[in-house]
Amino acid sequence: MLEKLHVKGYALIDDVEISLSKGLNVLSGETGAGKSLLVDALGILLGEKGDTGAVRAGDEEADVTGVFRVDGCDKALAWLSEHGIEPEDGEVILRRTLRNNGKSRIFIQSVPSTKADLAEFTGFLIDMHGQHEHQSLLQVDSHRELIDLYGGHVELANGFHEVFLELARKKKQLEDLEKDERDRLREQDMLTFALNEIKAARLQEGEEEELKRESSLLAQSEKLFNLLEHFHELVAESGNGTLASLRSAAHDLSALSGIDISLAPYIERFNNAYYEIEDISESIRRYRDGIDFSPRRLEECEERLSALRRLEKKYGPTIKDVIDYAADCETKLTRLTNWEDEKKSLTSEIAALEKDVVARARDISDKRKSTAEKLSIEIQRNLVNLGMPKAEFRIEIGKKLSDSGKPVCGPWGMDSPEFLISANPGEVPKPLRKIASGGEMSRIMLAIKTVLAEADTIQGLVFDEIDAGIGGEVAVAVGRYLKTLSVGKQVLCVTHLATIAVHADNHIRVVKEASGSRTVTDVRQIEGEAKVVEIARMLAGDSKGVRSLAHAEEMLKAAGKL
Repeated sequence: MLEKLHVKGYALIDDVEISLSKGLNVLSGETGAGKSLLVDALGILLGEKGDTGAVRAGDEEADVTGVFRVDGCDKALAWLSEHGIEPEDGEVILRRTLRNNGKSRIFIQSVPSTKADLAEFTGFLIDMHGQHEHQSLLQVDSHRELIDLYGGHVELANGFHEVFLELARKKKQLEDLEKDERDRLREQDMLTFALNEIKAARLQEGEEEELKRESSLLAQSEKLFNLLEHFHELVAESGNGTLASLRSAAHDLSALSGIDISLAPYIERFNNAYYEIEDISESIRRYRDGIDFSPRRLEECEERLSALRRLEKKYGPTIKDVIDYAADCETKLTRLTNWEDEKKSLTSEIAALEKDVVARARDISDKRKSTAEKLSIEIQRNLVNLGMPKAEFRIEIGKKLSDSGKPVCGPWGMDSPEFLISANPGEVPKPLRKIASGGEMSRIMLAIKTVLAEADTIQGLVFDEIDAGIGGEVAVAVGRYLKTLSVGKQVLCVTHLATIAVHADNHIRVVKEASGSRTVTDVRQIEGEAKVVEIARMLAGDSKGVRSLAHAEEMLKAAGKL
């Protein structure tokens, strides 16, 4: 839902902000006041082409900003998530500037974006009807989705879509499997060679680090050996070694405690220190005796490290990666070895899925055709009520065709539905996008949107030129339809007709007035007496006459707005 629209420096608009509400929002005002300028500015914000000539004279740029509430709109939220953009308190701010030098800037929640992104995102939020490109119903792809929503086929369509994608995956697997036989044999040879090479190396995780440590020690073997020998000489129990001296000291301490009993506690502490040093000495001796200081062992370590590094370079970058690569080779070799069996299995699965896809496609196609008939009748009835009794609306459920012209199934079935319309007797129904009249387009879209109100997920609708060339009972009907549609949607309508404006939940009057030496467009949200005066002006061009004011008041009361 669009909550606020701020337009600055656009054509006659100096600086204007309007607040929009749920329900029916009406823009009214004298011809030339600038109502269409506001709608055009909104169109720019929705991704339509921007004309730098619309920048207000004397300004360097035009700026259009909109605050949209997106909570509850799953498609819009999914789009934002995919593009890494976060709403704030359920709101998203869109901004677009047009500079008089031809450059343009677009922001979605402060994130620089493209016109294509802007149009795609806002396409989930608002439809504009009239002389505007931003209409979802002009996109043929949306027709299938609307038929499924209206007919309650969404679950069937989603189920078909999942099976179709599974079929596509299986076909891709078979295609990969059926690569040229020489390629398969070549790959098999390469995988076998790599696997044998890795297996022959008998790799173990952590081996490389242990070899590096041992190699480093062996490279300093002479220094290490000399230090170990020197340590042994200093600590040994024989000769002048530390342990021999400590044993003699222990004998003296024992004698001292016999003379002074207060020295007795030191005997146990001294003995513990002696035993600890003795244990360290024995451990170092065993370490010395267990080391192989042969030059051959150093050579073996270096050769093994070199072999590991070669494997890492080819299949790494680490030994763990090499081991994982070997496991992957085994898996692929198993698949290649069992090629015929896997091919038969895949072919069987594909045949079953193709049968299922065709059956599902036929079922949903029959349902779409039945739904299309009912939907066409409902829309046709609405067109009659909206002053287009000679119009013919039709939904054509065509077959989806391949490039060669053969019927095929696509991701959503075998159908290619399209909405067609003939506005005048004798004309062949044509696609909606080929309708030229903005007024006709708006009424046709109103007829369609009213029927599809619950099915259509787009919650914001803008109708421009909807009252062109109508009056009397048709104008009354249009107002009634807009009011009905606005119960579940946010509707913004530009109108000159009082019979439409009286239903407004939020009435905005657009005025053109002098500001110094310039003419500017301004807006005023009106209610109460001001609303009566505006309706009277729209009725008879007389906002002060007693009769026109009374008539206006009567109409507003009848519409429940006073």
